[in-house]
This record gives sequence, C-alpha cells and structure tokens, in this order.
Amino acid sequence: MAAELGCNTDLIFPCEVTSDDEIKAVFSELSKQWDGLDCLIHSVAFAPREALEGNFLDGITRENFALANDISSYSLVALAKAGRDMLAKNNGNVIAMTYLGAVRVIPNYNLMGVAKASLEANVRYLASAMGEDGVRVNAISAGPIRTLAASGISGFRKMLEQFEASAPLHKCVTIDEVGNSAAFLASDLASGITAEILYVDAGFNTVAMSGIKD
Repeated sequence: MAAELGCNTDLIFPCEVTSDDEIKAVFSELSKQWDGLDCLIHSVAFAPREALEGNFLDGITRENFALANDISSYSLVALAKAGRDMLAKNNGNVIAMTYLGAVRVIPNYNLMGVAKASLEANVRYLASAMGEDGVRVNAISAGPIRTLAASGISGFRKMLEQFEASAPLHKCVTIDEVGNSAAFLASDLASGITAEILYVDAGFNTVAMSGIKD
C-alpha cells in the first residue's frame, strides 16, 4: 500500500505495541530521519472475537480485558511517551481514532467500548500532560466504515443500515471524510483545539430516537 501511494517504504517499521522496546526502536529509527515529528496518528485496536458478540458478560474475562485495554488504549500512552521529544520539537499533535461505543452502549461492541472509553480518557490526560510542550492531543470518533477491523464485530452490516437510517445526514461517512477531518486537526487551522473528541459521523451521536413519526 505504501509503495502504491508513493511513500518511502524504507520508513516502514514493525511495531508490536505491547512491547515498549519495539515502540522505542521505531522512534529511534525515525529520529535518524527527522529531528521532529508533526503528527502521530493512533489507529490500533484489538479485542478477542468472543468479546465482540452477544452478552457483554459472557465474552469478557480478566485476560481479554487486559489484552484489549493494553493494545487499544495503553498503546496510545506508550507511543506518545516515546515520541514526546520529537513531537515537542515541532509543536506536533497526536490524533487517536475512537468510536461512539465509548460513551454509548452499542450491541456487540462490548469490550471494545470499554477500551475506547479508556482511550478517550487518555486523550484528555495526555492533552494536559503534553500541552506544556506545545503538543495537542485529540481524537476522532468516526461513524462505522467497512474496514477489516469492523468486520470482526458481530452484526456490523445491520449496524451500517441503522446508522444510515438514523443519522441526520442519512448516509454513512467515508474514509475520505474522516481523513479530511484528521488533516484539519493535524494542521495549524486547529492550533487552538486540544483534548477534544471530534465526531465525524453524519450527526449520528446526537440522535436519541429515530423513525418516530406523527
């Protein structure tokens, strides 16, 4: 994919986010190329399949809980910590990807909703901690999009149908719309914005009831 986009494939590195050593190694390599870093985007999440379907309690275990939160939430802190100096040099910013399931109960989202809630709390605390370095930290809460990760959520097709029917714009958002929002947050146009969760979901998060007519 990087080659197709014309990117320098020499700057693609393995990074197991549960390993502090691998995270540090990535930033060590990046520091050989650049003194500073403009933007760090966190788009990493995982929960075992059994924790993404059915009753919340049936699929959750201590091990699943720890794993999902380590990969989906703590990794943001670990990456921000390792990249802090590079981000500070460029007055950079951090963007995390989240979802409405962090603040609303979404069928089958289950454990990932808990992990995303933790992620959003980390965004606020990181924004406070890194603000003194001139680094902004925000998150984008995007509507459901057909991705490989989304395919692991039970009933995702029905979720898309409900989303399109209920959202004020009556459409699903696109990858381009989410990407444009990330570009805005990463730019100087958003220089006064930090610790925020930006909803890019066609307004779905504002809807309490839908389909009710006189």
